Formats: sequence, structure tokens, C-alpha cells
Amino acid sequence: MIIPVQQAATYIDSYYHRTLRAPAARPTLVEDTDCDICIIGGGMAGLATALGLAERGRDVVLLEAKRVGWGASGRNGGFVGGGYSLGIGDIEARVGREDADALARLTLDALELIKQRIERYGIDAGPMRPGIMKASWFANADSLRAHADKMNERFGIGLTFQSRERMRELYLTERYYEGLLDPTAFQFHSLNFTNGIADACAGNGARIFENAAVTHMDLTGDRKRIDTAHASISANQVVICCSGYIGHLHPKLSRATLPVGTYVVLTEPLGDRLEQAIKAPYGTSDSRLAGDYYRALPDTRLLWGGRVSSNLSPRNLKQKMIGDILRIYPQLEGVRAAVAWPGTMGYAVHKMPQIGQLSEGVWYNQGYGGHGMCATTAGGEVVAKAIAEGDESYKLFAPFGLDFAGGPLGPAIAQCAYWGFQLQDLWQAWKSK
Repeated sequence: MIIPVQQAATYIDSYYHRTLRAPAARPTLVEDTDCDICIIGGGMAGLATALGLAERGRDVVLLEAKRVGWGASGRNGGFVGGGYSLGIGDIEARVGREDADALARLTLDALELIKQRIERYGIDAGPMRPGIMKASWFANADSLRAHADKMNERFGIGLTFQSRERMRELYLTERYYEGLLDPTAFQFHSLNFTNGIADACAGNGARIFENAAVTHMDLTGDRKRIDTAHASISANQVVICCSGYIGHLHPKLSRATLPVGTYVVLTEPLGDRLEQAIKAPYGTSDSRLAGDYYRALPDTRLLWGGRVSSNLSPRNLKQKMIGDILRIYPQLEGVRAAVAWPGTMGYAVHKMPQIGQLSEGVWYNQGYGGHGMCATTAGGEVVAKAIAEGDESYKLFAPFGLDFAGGPLGPAIAQCAYWGFQLQDLWQAWKSK
């Protein structure tokens, strides 16, 4: 069967799509198929789960409604580092130090696994650059030093404190105070990496189908049935990895998911002007609750992200994002946007991944908004080991469950929360001065 062209999804216009190294499309599902494990969702959570299972010799089918990495996994800032959206201190307050450390180590192990997979499978995820800087918007040198000491003592990651003088050398702006540099974190091409992981899945025997949106599921009984527009899957186990794009597919997971819009812009090349603003080779994010993140590409373009909104298709997005750049680097006045794009992240209200079992043979792995490129690999390994080996590491996530996320009012609540974060940031900045 040939799927009509008008039904086939393509990637949105973005830096990642313009520099994509991937097949024009992967096949869609046109015949009823049996498998051991069916994974729903072809973002990094689903693909990491699929690869972890395929590497362990399991029979896997993955269904993606549009294209592999079409959502947040192929639209983000390309930052790869340990941790979660929820900070280590808040995690420890919830679960205690021992489990907090275990959760953190899952992502640090995943960071190394990502590097190994890039090498093992020959994934072209460049340009790759080491180092992510957290630039402090507030004057809090003592707390930054204390945090670096604590993290280095517990995990040996080598966080280095950056003085205000050093930050002014690296970033020619009055906005930043001190900083923390994570040398283990790095930057890469997120969509090419995601497609590379999909290729690795296929190389290990997994079957991946694009343009195969799930229309109905029967998850009762020993054999689960997953229907798409053209064919069905019969599976022993199902893993749902849809996050911000889950829609109404599964009521319980849908009610626990907060879809949040965020945005990225790519500037035209800045040439020598770049060093009038940014000399650091690192990916950079600031410490505001409502902060920005950005990195300079080798050709002197800036890839800049930020903002949170309930509006997933804002007007004048290029101008708004350029305005955010100029608020920090006014010396770049006149810089033009080459392309800007929105993305939808899936958040849980507790800001941790949601990982667990809904019933016998029915798993979920979602909720990586804000810190996903590394944590998704950790989550994929956790679920793959649980299914293939009976490992119980997934129970570390049990305290972070499927809390109600607001239903239809969720995006509006998130928008109000973001405005509240901005007010808190203004207050903290005023106190710093």
C-alpha cells in the first residue's frame, strides 16, 4: 500500500531539518504484525527504549505518528548533560540522599552511553563541542561554590566555578555574575543523533514505522492490540512514550501530561561580530527560572532558545527571539534571524520523568521536558532493563507519579506559572543589585 503524499508528515523548518542526515522517510505500517514489545512514540524516550531492548535481543516494533524525532527530540537546543529538570536538592528532599544519588547516577551513566553509542554506531551528530556553562543571573558566588563542591564530592563530575571576572571575559554582557562550567556535558545535533539512534535500532533488528499514528489500543489481556489507520500490532508488552504529543491516546497519561510550548531561533552568520558578544565555546544557559539557553555554531550563527507559553504557534516569533538576544547582547543590534521554530515539551507537575507500569505488560516512559536529551537515554535503559532483565531500577521513579496536570487548563496554568517565574527573577535580580 502507498500512503498518499498529503498524509505523510515532514519535519518543520528548523536548523536541524536544514542540516539533516536521514532517510527521506521510513516505511509506514501497512500489514498486521506481531511482536514481543510495541513502543509508541519515536522521540528519544521511545527510541532509547527500543535500542536498549533490541541490543538485549528482544523483538521490538516502534510506531511513530509522524517522523522520528519530529517533536521535542529534534527541535531543542542540543544540550547533553546529566540531571533532570528538577534539581538535585529538590529530588533529595523528596526521596532522600541515597535514592537521589542513584537517580543522578542514571543520567551520568547515560551521558557516557550516549558518547559510546555515537562512536559504536558511527552517528554523525556534529558539530559536537564539550562544556555547558550555567551563567548566574544573580550575585550568589558562595552558593555556586558550595553547589560545585557538593556535586564534585558526590559524583566527581568536575564542575568548575567561574569568577565574575572570568565570566566577563567569556560573555561581554552586564547581565551575568558568576558561573558554573560542566566539562562533562556537551552540545550536538539533536535530530541527527535521534535519527542515528533509529538507524541503530534497525541495525539491531527493531522495526520502525513512521506516519503510523495509533488510533486505538486494547491493553487488556495477555496480548495487546494497537491499531493504526492501515494495520494493527499484536504485542506481549507495550511502552507508551508520547509525552507532550500524547493527546487523548491514554486518559491517565494524558491527564498527567502538561504540553508546554517553547521556541528556538537560528541567526544568520555573525562573522567577527560574534566575538563582540560571546567568546565562550560552550553551550550556555542562565540561572533564571524563566531563562534562555544558547550556543554558537562553528559558522558564527547563534542558536538561541527560551520562553514558555501556552501558545504553540506565536506570531512574529523571529522578532521576539531576536529581542531576547538583544536584551543580553545589545551590541548585536541588527542581527537577523534565518529561521525560528516552536516546539512542544511534555512536563509533569513534579518536573521529573514519569516511568513505571500501568498494568501487567503496559509501561510508560515520558515527561522529559526541559532536560531531555540525556535523561531520555537513562529512562530508556531503565525500562529496557526492567522488561528484558527484570531490573527494578524503574521503581526509583515511583515517588514521581502521574499527578494531575490540569487537564484543558494545564497550558494556561503553565503560562501563569511562567509569568510568576519572571516576576521572581526580577525580584531576585533587584536584590542582587
